[in-house]
Amino acid sequence: MTAPLDPRRHPIRPDVAAASLRGRVQADRFVEGEPHRVTAGRATLRGAPDAAARQTSELVYGEFFTVYDRLGDWAWGQCGTDGYVGWAPAAALTMGEPAAPTHVVRDLRALRFPEPDLKTHPLDALPLGAQVAVGEAVNGFRRLADGGWIFGAHLAPLGWTEPDPVATAERLLGVPYYWGGRTPWGIDCSGLAQLCLACAGHALPRDSDMQRSEAGELLAKDGTGVAYRRGDLVFFPGHVGLMVDADRLIHATAHSMTVAVEPLAEVAMRGGGILAVRRVPR
Repeated sequence: MTAPLDPRRHPIRPDVAAASLRGRVQADRFVEGEPHRVTAGRATLRGAPDAAARQTSELVYGEFFTVYDRLGDWAWGQCGTDGYVGWAPAAALTMGEPAAPTHVVRDLRALRFPEPDLKTHPLDALPLGAQVAVGEAVNGFRRLADGGWIFGAHLAPLGWTEPDPVATAERLLGVPYYWGGRTPWGIDCSGLAQLCLACAGHALPRDSDMQRSEAGELLAKDGTGVAYRRGDLVFFPGHVGLMVDADRLIHATAHSMTVAVEPLAEVAMRGGGILAVRRVPR
């Protein structure tokens, strides 16, 4: 018997579904998606078209987002980066495919200015890992393809990586824990793992249960007998973190509501034990 498709990763609702899923699922109607790009620095992704609905993830500037349905000020679709499905504010999206990126934001945050002038009031801010298309350089700033300017030193050419994902995580120490967050303004446990591995050149799915099944090589199901290395992903019930060394874990934790480093043994005792350890090759 075929397992049902996960609605977190497939555009499926009883009333509407992606046309590509016709014949695989039941829905009142099937639609072709409309390509959009994310033009806000970051945008919430929610489980319902309501600002009071729980956030499930976030979109970041430059990402591709396919829209399948709209309701009021909300658009329902799928993120091109990790395939996550949800409702995004329509105002954060612009129809059309993104311009081919040329650079990536390598600092935690980069301000977007209306002019190549640091004394102008910023329009927005772009997070670490956002991919951008830039053109001419003026006064050390680079013009963004869809308008505005960003300081060139905050960017690196497309293809830049930080090979050590833990080094990226350590830059995020103290960032607030934020359910559904994927950026340095606030981040959850799987968002931290996803962002840090993305900066190292490895794509991870969005949620910790997906990562536990798919990220890298499975070393153990309970941590027994593992010689932990820096960067190993350790999974607990509903949680994930990265090993800093043989004994300590860095994670975005609701225990302190921050990105923090703690002894692995303490996290395992508090969090219900280790479910799996996985290693992503470097």
